[in-house]
Amino acid sequence: MIMLPDKTCTLAYRRALEALRSGVPNNPAVNILGCEQPQIQSPFVEMLEQAAAQDSSRPISSGLMVSGGFGSGKSHLLTHLEHLALEQGFVCSKVTVSKETPLYDLGKVFKSAVDSGRMPDKSGMLIEELGHALKPDTEKYVDFFRWADNTAANGLSPMFPATLQIYERSHDFELNREIECFWAGDKIRMAHVKAGLRQIGQQHNYTFRAPRVSDLPPQHLRFFTHLIKAAGYPGWVVLLDEIELVASYSLLQRGRSYAELTRWCGQGSESYPGLVSVGTVTDDFAAVVIDPAGKKKDRDYVEPKLRERNAHLVRDALIGMELLERDCVSLNPPAETEVREIVEKLRQIYSEAYDWQAPSLPQDETPTAGYQNRMRYKIRTAINQWDLMRHYPDDRLHAEGDEFIHSYNEDRDLERASRDDTP
Repeated sequence: MIMLPDKTCTLAYRRALEALRSGVPNNPAVNILGCEQPQIQSPFVEMLEQAAAQDSSRPISSGLMVSGGFGSGKSHLLTHLEHLALEQGFVCSKVTVSKETPLYDLGKVFKSAVDSGRMPDKSGMLIEELGHALKPDTEKYVDFFRWADNTAANGLSPMFPATLQIYERSHDFELNREIECFWAGDKIRMAHVKAGLRQIGQQHNYTFRAPRVSDLPPQHLRFFTHLIKAAGYPGWVVLLDEIELVASYSLLQRGRSYAELTRWCGQGSESYPGLVSVGTVTDDFAAVVIDPAGKKKDRDYVEPKLRERNAHLVRDALIGMELLERDCVSLNPPAETEVREIVEKLRQIYSEAYDWQAPSLPQDETPTAGYQNRMRYKIRTAINQWDLMRHYPDDRLHAEGDEFIHSYNEDRDLERASRDDTP
């Protein structure tokens, strides 16, 4: 008998089933079904331990890339890793690469990560909760302020220690809220910062010009990872889903994306204390997009293209392609015993959710390759069969499915919409 979680309400079961029907697992679904991928979970836990043991004097970030076919459970895995990170006290963010959050644009990815951030012990907006957690009388905060104020060493604009000073001493709620938004990646008016410095008598200690907008994203990321540590959390876990969308970018944008992936995985020239990243990508991406024998041949074309426009990114872009080609950890396909256990667990959940005794499904001879062997197909097939049996008990219906094949074609609309953002 498979034991289900105690006191799980019918509504939670229905939410889990609805998410599984659509192929997008939510928290209840992942909590109920679990996740058995030890080859990924073990190194992830090790990265969490290393991140928690770091301090600002030894800034190290680390990352992991995971590959799998469409519907093999990549998003399910990320949700499971999110649970593990929250249990260990980490701040955690999940970002789906999309038109709104293109991987090559650090500013947009960073802002999305902050907006989606979750904390293990709070439910409010991440940046507000972090601001409230800062305690100026603690050693962590003093170390954080000293680090932020040493702009000659940390490469930050003086805007960051200036706003930190204002936030600590000012009682202007609106200004402090604007500062929080600036830390989270938004713009801030220089006039407001200077007015805040005058309020606290620090206008002579901070004289600076407004930094270039293009210089701010890496500084925001650097400052924010230290801010999380100063607020008492062991680090920040950022989960990047659907990296394969990079294939829809232009050649130059793909090159910049590979360089950004290197940053998030801790392989670039800059490191960030306490930052842990995990990204997912389709298992044929490298062969189709990067390999010289593939469709796009990025291994041949990215480097010369970057040397024309962004020569400083060549090294990181090459490392990023290497990460995708050779350093991805593959998802394990489900064993038949695991599939049977999960389907039986789903049957019990379905019965409880709809107050209807779902019958056991016959173990048909499903193929051991192709889309029908993927966990998403098996789960959705079982749920759909019970739906049909429940709604049409007197009919014998047959469900058919087609395999989703990623095209990896470039998206001209995306390229056109982002043309103005390309330096």
